Amino acid sequence: MLKINPRFLGQVIIIVLTSLVSVHSSSHHRVSSAVATESCSHTVECNQDPECNLDPQLVAEIASYKTVADRIISEVLQGSFKGRAYSDLETFVDTFGPRFSGTPTLEKAIDFMLDRMQALSLENVHAENVSVPAWVRGYEHAEMLTPRKKKLNILGLGSSVGTPMGGLEADILVVKNFTELEQRADEAKGKIVVYNAEFVDYLTTSEFRKRGAAEAAKVGAVASLTRSVGPLSVDTPHTGGTTYLEGVAKIPAACITIEDAELFQRYQNKGQTVRVRLVMNDYNLEPVISRNAVGDITGREAQLEKVLISAHIDSWDIGVGAMDDGGGVIITMAAVELLKQLNLRPRRTLSTVLWTAEEVGLVGAQAYLDEHMQELGNISVLLESDAATFRPLGLGFAGSQDAGCIIQEVSKLLVSLNASSYQTFEKISSDVDVFIPHGVPAISLRTDLTRRYWYHHTEADSLTVEDPEELDLCLATWAVTAYVLSDISVALPRGDSSKPYLLIN
Repeated sequence: MLKINPRFLGQVIIIVLTSLVSVHSSSHHRVSSAVATESCSHTVECNQDPECNLDPQLVAEIASYKTVADRIISEVLQGSFKGRAYSDLETFVDTFGPRFSGTPTLEKAIDFMLDRMQALSLENVHAENVSVPAWVRGYEHAEMLTPRKKKLNILGLGSSVGTPMGGLEADILVVKNFTELEQRADEAKGKIVVYNAEFVDYLTTSEFRKRGAAEAAKVGAVASLTRSVGPLSVDTPHTGGTTYLEGVAKIPAACITIEDAELFQRYQNKGQTVRVRLVMNDYNLEPVISRNAVGDITGREAQLEKVLISAHIDSWDIGVGAMDDGGGVIITMAAVELLKQLNLRPRRTLSTVLWTAEEVGLVGAQAYLDEHMQELGNISVLLESDAATFRPLGLGFAGSQDAGCIIQEVSKLLVSLNASSYQTFEKISSDVDVFIPHGVPAISLRTDLTRRYWYHHTEADSLTVEDPEELDLCLATWAVTAYVLSDISVALPRGDSSKPYLLIN
């Protein structure tokens, strides 16, 4: 059981009583009527884990933040920050468009945010150099030649090699998974392997995009085409990274639309030969220098463990990355600006980090980990918003059970936003994944992902998919979470107990 310093008890009781009186007496804490309220008892995920055994004094301390949480929420939903996130996101994506690793545009966007940190009077504002991949999407064209002619919409996969000069032509072999590819390996030599894997979930289905080219090359294929990773398509191909293996031939790799993958499957099922012409003038350059952007709100007790709040500033080279991850960048920056405006300097340092080159392999986060390895024990928790900025549902958490119990109590402060649900995760295919194996507690903003994979890594990732009210709800959720975790008297405990986590006087 986590223990609270007894000297806090009287102070906490006074704060709780004051909070209760304030909640009942002041209309200041009412949030917008557009936001439905709920009770934790009506949200299964919000219920405290039966294994939780937090000290009642710690539970009371977290509950005492309701007044300040409601103040933050009110400022976003009714005050000067209403609509601010959408306005800032509009400026950001309309100014820079796509921000791909290795490009001058990404560096201009990083400079823009570093200047913004300086303008907000954040402390310790600086950039940390990172060597990042540089891949160029050249001219790309594909068409079906038989059994009839049809133009195919494709997007080459990041790090893919190009086709030979003039392109290539080959018959296709459609498979649904790697097992079928292995079973039909004798048929694959000299062909274009097409993976027609229906969308299950992102982590599962994206394996065909990531590993597809390498696995196809092992059986002698000349190229790999993968059904776009998503549940819905309007003839919109998806992109993302692919990975080659040492000692295995590198073959061109691209995504095709769901519609074309299913068309190929139907032809193959009827015994008809499909022949495709593929031209991809894509190529890799030498790595270049990019940067992670860092800026702090120095804590009142700066010697304590710090809290990191983050998002990745890069995007793919198609669309404008409004959803992935422009919205995350904007609510992260707006959260610290809001705390500054409300004069809420937390107990611990709140460090904002905008990761570079996430889309090409979590490169910026890995560089930060390598550079700050000796400081990982001084991180209480790492927050990242990279699961879209649609309607917030709550918080996802990776860490120890005791730390998770603290997060569940913090989640109760988000009930008025309908964002109090809580789930655990082991990995989410984003920057926090590189820190979790080292014991750093991690939080991901959970949102309604119903629409995310309609647009994810496609040309459709634009400002049009974002909603101003949902962005406000995300900002309020993010700011409350960041402030409370930066200000409570405990750092989050780690499972290995390698470092004592004590309440601070």
